[in-house]
Amino acid sequence: MTQKYLLSIHQPDGDTPPPEVLDPIMANLAALNEEMRAAGAWVFAVGLHPPSTATVLRAQDDAVLLTDGPFAEGKEHVGGFTVIQAEDLDEALEWGRRLATVLSPLPVEVRPIAFA
Repeated sequence: MTQKYLLSIHQPDGDTPPPEVLDPIMANLAALNEEMRAAGAWVFAVGLHPPSTATVLRAQDDAVLLTDGPFAEGKEHVGGFTVIQAEDLDEALEWGRRLATVLSPLPVEVRPIAFA
């Protein structure tokens, strides 16, 4: 039975790289996503808008408080993620290594998904 894994892409705050930098990265990412699909590993992938577009909701007593901006202040944020399915952690880590190589120098965190 396969396990699903979250491959989180962490990126620094700031402007998006210029097209001459970003375009080749996105082409390599599309090729890797296609490889994942062909191998039956790819479930879905998304990019996220900047953290400044986030809204945090926090229940407190009988009210839910809304706060603009990211939950955690920091110099990095989750910029996107890919969900894959793999036979084991080693296989998931191999896909994570390949993703980190395509997106270098951005770190990729691999975590198993827990289903209730």
